[in-house]
Amino acid sequence: MVTFLDSTYQEALSLTREARDYMADRARNRHPWLRPEDRLQICCESMRLTTRLTQVMAWLMMQRAVLTGEITMDEATRPENRLSGQVVCDVPDELPDGADPRMADLMSRSYLIYMRVMRLDSQLDRAKKKAP
Repeated sequence: MVTFLDSTYQEALSLTREARDYMADRARNRHPWLRPEDRLQICCESMRLTTRLTQVMAWLMMQRAVLTGEITMDEATRPENRLSGQVVCDVPDELPDGADPRMADLMSRSYLIYMRVMRLDSQLDRAKKKAP
C-alpha cells in the first residue's frame, strides 16, 4: 500500500506541476480563436482541473501523514479530512470543440486520478468497519 500511495502521490504531483505550467503558459495565450462563451467554458473547466488536483493532493498528503504516524486513521477518516468536491470533480469534462488538446489531456488525466483516489477513499470506510 505504501508503494502504491507513493507512486500515486508522485503521479499527482507531476500532473499538478504540469497543469500549473500549462495554466501559466495559457495565461499569455487565452484561446483567441474560440468564441467568448467557449473561452468561459474552458475557464470553468480549468477550475475543475485545479479543484481535482487540489483534492487529490490533500487526500494523499493526509494518507502519508497516517503512514508516518503524524496522525491517526481516525483523524484521517473525519469528514473534513476526506476527499471532497465530488459535485464538481466527478463530473465528466465538457470542453468545447477547438479546445487545446493539451487541456483535454490534462482534464482526462485529472479525472482518472481523482476517480482512483475516490475509490481509495471509499475503501477507508470499509477498513474502518472491519477494525475492532
